[in-house]
Amino acid sequence: MKNTVLHKANERGHADHGWLNAYHSFSFANWYNPDKVQFGVLRVLNDDTVAAGMGFGTHPHDNMEIITIPLEGDLAHKDSMGNEEIIKFGDVQVMSAGTGIRHSEFNPNEDKRTKLLQIWLFPNKRNVEPRYQQITLDVKDRQNKLQQILSPNPEDAGVWIHQDAWFHMGKFEKGITETYTVKRNENGVYAFIISGTVTINGQTLETRDALGITNTEKMEITATSDAEILLMDVPME
Repeated sequence: MKNTVLHKANERGHADHGWLNAYHSFSFANWYNPDKVQFGVLRVLNDDTVAAGMGFGTHPHDNMEIITIPLEGDLAHKDSMGNEEIIKFGDVQVMSAGTGIRHSEFNPNEDKRTKLLQIWLFPNKRNVEPRYQQITLDVKDRQNKLQQILSPNPEDAGVWIHQDAWFHMGKFEKGITETYTVKRNENGVYAFIISGTVTINGQTLETRDALGITNTEKMEITATSDAEILLMDVPME
């Protein structure tokens, strides 16, 4: 039987630190909701706005796959593996934290904000050697279709992670319908609406709403306005 979970934008956790305005789809930091701890291996989905010149100081992670997707502006990254990079709109960054890494992230611009999604997935292997990957995608390849941005396979399009997960992004004009086929029987799909209004399997979703669907092979997505979405196809066990 198909199961769905609806997460409305205004029901997310919210923390405004001045320099950081953060919305949490799942329990994070000081916000805890027992009904919103994770969706399968998807543990964190943070929707962050970082003020000009501000950011996160050096902090540790381990045994987590961490994906960063800038939506606006730039993010400067520095880590204990020796990587120093700027992540921009159109880029996707992943860190497999594995046995442990330390990193910092900040907005390098003094005159504009940075908006980003940061997503954490539990890995399917523990204590791997930490790794870093960053790619630049052609965002035109997601116009009125779904562009794969992440998979388990280094040979496939997008970044890869230690998990049987696939992410796609799509930017649709009003009236466009797209069908997504789930990649793996045991997976569910968590659809996050970046902007606009869409209908997924008959459920209307607005900006920053999310819908989790399990026990389904396909999902039909119709843009009822111009819209942008992120689909996260993840193991449920």
